[in-house]
Amino acid sequence: MRIRRRARIIAIQALYELDLTDHPAALVIQRRIEDEGLPSEGVPFVYKLVHGVLEHRQFLDGLIHRYAPEWPIEQMAPIDRNVLRMALFEFSVDGHTPVKVAINEAVELAKLFGSDSAPRFVNGVLGSLAGINLPVPEDGVRASPKR
Repeated sequence: MRIRRRARIIAIQALYELDLTDHPAALVIQRRIEDEGLPSEGVPFVYKLVHGVLEHRQFLDGLIHRYAPEWPIEQMAPIDRNVLRMALFEFSVDGHTPVKVAINEAVELAKLFGSDSAPRFVNGVLGSLAGINLPVPEDGVRASPKR
């Protein structure tokens, strides 16, 4: 399995745990990395994803709420909302992952960890967000998204 895919799996596991507990982020990330035996070159990507989602969670949740109001974020399955957050972070905030790649990776994570309907749900929400010019986070930090 590719290193970035493994890093995303670790990141989504950490985000899921952090969403449901008050555990310290650094401890959760480190434990997940050690448990999975991720090669050292994948570690910075895990930290970037987890800390990026945590830092921009309010912005990301706002995007989901604004562009997918029929699915209240607090009522979504925790894995689904974190998969959406992470993919949105990758293509709307960070901008270093092409939109199609971020969506494909999110759908794969939804297949691995979500319900039977999760991949279709994640693909639908992200597909609707991918086609629009998303606002910039309040801190103004965003690279140009790759299409």
